[in-house]
Amino acid sequence: MPMNVYEEFQWRGIVYDATEGLSEVLAREAVTAYIGFDPTASSLHIGSLLPLMALARLQRFGHVPIAIAGGGTGMIGDPSGKAQERALLSLEEIERNLEGIRPQLGRFLDFEASANPARIVNNADWLAKLDLLGFLRDTGKYFTVNYMLQKESVNRRLETEEGISFTEFSYLLLQACDFLELFDRHGCTLQLGGSDQWGNITAGIDLIRKVRGKKAHGLVMPLMTTASGAKFGKTEAGTVWLDGERTSPFRFYQFWLNTDDRDVVKYLKFFTFLDQAAIRELEAVVAVAPERREAQRVLAREVTRLMHGDEALARAERASEVLFGQGVADAPIEALLMAYEDVPSIEIDASELEAGMRVTELAVRAGLVPSASQATQLIRGGGLYLNDARVADEKGRVTAADALKGWLFYLRKGQRERRLVKIVRG
Repeated sequence: MPMNVYEEFQWRGIVYDATEGLSEVLAREAVTAYIGFDPTASSLHIGSLLPLMALARLQRFGHVPIAIAGGGTGMIGDPSGKAQERALLSLEEIERNLEGIRPQLGRFLDFEASANPARIVNNADWLAKLDLLGFLRDTGKYFTVNYMLQKESVNRRLETEEGISFTEFSYLLLQACDFLELFDRHGCTLQLGGSDQWGNITAGIDLIRKVRGKKAHGLVMPLMTTASGAKFGKTEAGTVWLDGERTSPFRFYQFWLNTDDRDVVKYLKFFTFLDQAAIRELEAVVAVAPERREAQRVLAREVTRLMHGDEALARAERASEVLFGQGVADAPIEALLMAYEDVPSIEIDASELEAGMRVTELAVRAGLVPSASQATQLIRGGGLYLNDARVADEKGRVTAADALKGWLFYLRKGQRERRLVKIVRG
């Protein structure tokens, strides 16, 4: 096992850059460290998982983690990595978003630990109290415009036609204020973030040095992309959220299960607490038998359990079995609905099925094929499935008794096109 958390970070590949001497500090003493999370939505997304896991690892190694829910800086918007200025949120929207984010942070951090309990703080507690003259006098005088223009987050925006507003230009100074405030309140000497945060982090380090004459540190992690070059966490269905209402545990599980072979070992290092021996063993399986998808199953299982718990994981795994045709007839309704939550559906009154409805008509009504004749051709070619059984009789009829649990038909054309037909009564 690595001797200190810095070596752990290095082995997992999450050190993009760090200030000189940080490795020795982390090996020598317990430090207080923080990461900021923007309340731009009522849920974090999986792009926030890497920094969350970093805080959790720090705590497991005996350090004190602080998560900033940025109610103050969220009113301004961080220009880092953005081509244009964000829409400003109202105070009510920010507070509503913070309420959604706080319990998600609690899934990763231990706030009851006896020696090094985690903290969640809201930087609006101090930033909202700043007056303009005081801010310019106490913070602004320590930074030249030349210094600020050299920061990548500012410099890149100056190259665009839109430029950067004074509002976002000031963000760097506000984040520096955060670091100084946490240094004064909690003895915080380390800030972490994505690599696009390096300029903001070093500004805080400089402010602490100039105002308090003390040494602080920073560590930044790589920005995530997939092996194919796509932005991590983006799918055809959109963003993958940590909130189970916005992205169900089943969809969350499926996202990790579908990880590219080229990415899966990296993700096991980034997003799980599995040790080196376990990950090396899975890496060996990927190398010799990638078709087994063993590493992907372990990844999906570990991350889903961490985010949503054992019960949600069990439901997601059962629904996954259903999706791939392993026991549809015996599956619980909850698993069926979870597996098919993205499948287009229609409703048919039970009275229409009393005399039996041709399966070809059912396929047309469900929108799987445009006409009965095409449904017939599909059956003759062996390409139409009802409740995951191939339809062989082009003149066959179905009644409610043929439905799953007496009220649900599952139609499939080939491997991808699916429809649900729900039976309603009265």
